Amino acid sequence: MGANRTVLYVPPADERGTDGPEWAIKDQSRKNLGDIKEVNVKTLSAAQSLVAPECTSRHAVPAVLFAMNGIIGNPWHDLSDVLIPLFITTRAYDGEVQFLVTELQPWFVDKYRLVLTNLSRYDIIDFNKDAGVRCYPHIIVGLRSHGDLDIDPARTPRNYTLLDFRLYIRDVFSLPPEGQGIPYKEANKKNAASNDNGTVTENPKPRLLLINRGESRKFVNLPEVSSAVQAAGFELLVMEPSRDMGMEEFARAVDSCDVLMGVHGAALTNFFFLRTNAVLLQVVGLGLEREALHYYGNQAKAVMVQHIQYFISAEESTLYEKYGKDHPAVSDPDSVHKQGWQGAKRYFWAEQDIRLNITRFAPTLHQLIRTLRE
Repeated sequence: MGANRTVLYVPPADERGTDGPEWAIKDQSRKNLGDIKEVNVKTLSAAQSLVAPECTSRHAVPAVLFAMNGIIGNPWHDLSDVLIPLFITTRAYDGEVQFLVTELQPWFVDKYRLVLTNLSRYDIIDFNKDAGVRCYPHIIVGLRSHGDLDIDPARTPRNYTLLDFRLYIRDVFSLPPEGQGIPYKEANKKNAASNDNGTVTENPKPRLLLINRGESRKFVNLPEVSSAVQAAGFELLVMEPSRDMGMEEFARAVDSCDVLMGVHGAALTNFFFLRTNAVLLQVVGLGLEREALHYYGNQAKAVMVQHIQYFISAEESTLYEKYGKDHPAVSDPDSVHKQGWQGAKRYFWAEQDIRLNITRFAPTLHQLIRTLRE
């Protein structure tokens, strides 16, 4: 009963007792958020079962009830809080499951429609607005989550891994199948074949997609960074993702590249669209070393994407320009972290931009070229 945010469980006749236990369950995977509402799950007693509300619709497939709210709105939280837990919870049903969604966000449905309609062949129900009494043979309230952007195969119905998720969404977006090499190597194969046929063609360049953040943690010297990337021998594609950007378009852009480069931030989550052995190049700002590995580095390795980190110097952070070398955010970032999330968020996530030292960064670009040629 969506209008009441209530799920009633009617036990088999021989299992009904005199008491009906109740639970209040947060249907969002990130349980520690303070503004997440609860869904009431009530087991009906023997007496209550006799007067249970009549079904206005009966369904032959199970349902999963989950929230589409919280702090979604960037790719990292969209995947970590909703899509990966939804994959963990429902992939084993092979589409034979219906989604009941609280706090439904139309933009989220539009953006990830291909994934949602692949996981479920049935209409998505806006649970908050549903006035009917829907009856299902089985219902799961809430989504299973194994941690930040992670999957523990020992806890999934079919031992799914994070690599399985990457291959799954690549398939959903009709990207080239596993086994096809990174674009640079595929282009070299074609080039060699053309040369064997007597056709002289220009040597292909590896392709690098540079994420240009529009707000914090952006490259303040983007033109110089772009020139350095091209001078190192890359074909450059610069994109600034937005919430309204079509996922199919962006997925194909990432797949067409050998390297996804950007400052630590949510847009790097799109490494899931890279091919096996492509490279995620993460520029790590001051105070973000642990987070870079925890939120992206370990996951990239798990899905067979190479991960290269460029740790900036203090002078490459605009915090150095703004506060000077003796400010704790510059000289001792760990001390800021120890004071709590708000301070760390202010300095390292919100106020920090990056001014890359091109001379210092150049060896990383050359390392990238060598890595792609191996």
